[in-house]
Amino acid sequence: MDRFVVISGCSGGGKSTLLAELSRRGYAVVEEPGRRIIAEETAKDGAALPWVDMAAFARRAMEMALADRAANEMRVSWVFFDRGLIDAAAALQHVTGEPALEALAQDNRYNRQVFLTPPWPEIYVTDEDRRHDLEAGIAEYERLLKIYPALGYEAVILPKSDVGTRADFVLERLAV
Repeated sequence: MDRFVVISGCSGGGKSTLLAELSRRGYAVVEEPGRRIIAEETAKDGAALPWVDMAAFARRAMEMALADRAANEMRVSWVFFDRGLIDAAAALQHVTGEPALEALAQDNRYNRQVFLTPPWPEIYVTDEDRRHDLEAGIAEYERLLKIYPALGYEAVILPKSDVGTRADFVLERLAV
């Protein structure tokens, strides 16, 4: 779907802040599956948490990403996703070795431009939901930086700038 745009990249790189700005400007935004899963699993004392069972977490993230796509199928305007199906499938494939990417990625396309937040140590913080260190975030970023182009996407690196400039950059690249 050309109007489905993924914002991905390094954890703690400003994705959620950028998506909040795009939402403030009137665009539809889909919250990161991982954060929603952590909230659900924590509330019910579940185990599909990245620090407990990463494979179960990634499988849930894939299911949620597919549901998010379906829920936004009828929208005719731009929809910005905080991560998405490819991120979740890449995580599952990394953890288990299961070939999760190819078929799902081809059948569930996003806009060919995928915007990646680069590692940004100056703003990186851990919290109750983001327990991994910056090095783990950088490793994930480097995997995504290879995976997206291998699947036919253009990986567009976001500038390390204020959120308004970043939002303008995304919208200009998409010619919105």
